[in-house]
Amino acid sequence: MSESKHIAGLRGVQALACVLMALAAPTGQAAQNYQVYVSNERSGDVTVINGSDNQVIGTIPVGKRPRGIHAGPEGKTVYVALSGTPLAAPPRLDAKGNPIFQKSNDDDDDAVKADKSADAIGVLDVGTRKLTGKISAGSDPEEFSLSKDGSRLYVSNEDFKAASVINIATGKVEHIVPVGQEPEGVATEPDGKRFYVTCEAGGDVYVIETGGYTVVGHFKVNVRPRSMDFLPGGGMGFIPSESTGELNVIDTTSLKVLKVVALPTGSRPMSVKVAPDGRKIYVSNGRAGTVSVLDSHTYELLNTIKVGVRPWGIALSPDGKFLYTANGPSNDVSVVDLEAGQEIARVKVGLSPWAVAIVPNTN
Repeated sequence: MSESKHIAGLRGVQALACVLMALAAPTGQAAQNYQVYVSNERSGDVTVINGSDNQVIGTIPVGKRPRGIHAGPEGKTVYVALSGTPLAAPPRLDAKGNPIFQKSNDDDDDAVKADKSADAIGVLDVGTRKLTGKISAGSDPEEFSLSKDGSRLYVSNEDFKAASVINIATGKVEHIVPVGQEPEGVATEPDGKRFYVTCEAGGDVYVIETGGYTVVGHFKVNVRPRSMDFLPGGGMGFIPSESTGELNVIDTTSLKVLKVVALPTGSRPMSVKVAPDGRKIYVSNGRAGTVSVLDSHTYELLNTIKVGVRPWGIALSPDGKFLYTANGPSNDVSVVDLEAGQEIARVKVGLSPWAVAIVPNTN
């Protein structure tokens, strides 16, 4: 065989291999029967992505500043937090990472500028991909979680130093629980008996029981705790501290910080998720543009995965094989193959994606 024919044959084999790889690449996701909902803070909408091929299949206008987003337990409804408080630059930080709040001559200045009529929890119908209603959620709702039975929403009211308990069926605020300054993250324990509210400004974490909605615990972590998640069986929780680049390990029985884990240099941790099997912890590192993967028992750093620009909210596929990150400045979502330990796709969404929710298809 001539050299030219040999080269041509090799090129043909290589081309065939590329085709097979291209066909094989999505195969791992082809069986993934779920949708990915992404809240876009600046464009006021929610992007819907097909989990099997990473294609955008819908865009739903929802209202002002959509941020926290979660699916109902039945898989037919998605809830998204909406706020009429104007988007502002983050506050300056002092030497310890605490936000420096500017004193105003008029305490009502911010309230005058804010459109309180826009504050709500938007209700999205998964089947029609439409906004079907809004539920009153108190002032400036940012994040929330659902009760275990899906009947109530536990909402952080960022500018009101409170958490609201909302009855979904009646659309009414049933309880208002005072907490610390700038409440942000909200997480419900696996057994549903308590929920936690993390307060960004002072590092305060409040624990509220769901029988009578009273505060039964209060502890501190380093400042700017953004979110929380738990081991599936309960007993342990994890809270990132953005300003100090750390992950706090919490004993949820004694309500004490057991360990503080330093994340890679440059990390500004935002969102934390525990794998469905409870073996690994995933943390989005904000400005570092990475996701840290840690062992959930030894807290050893197993991997650092490069993703998009300033990943904020993250979510895991139901089987724990794929992770999605909302990349605010670049207006896209990274798709990470966790077995391969790398980003495999970027999906363009709306402006400033903030959070991600996974909705299993129920058809």
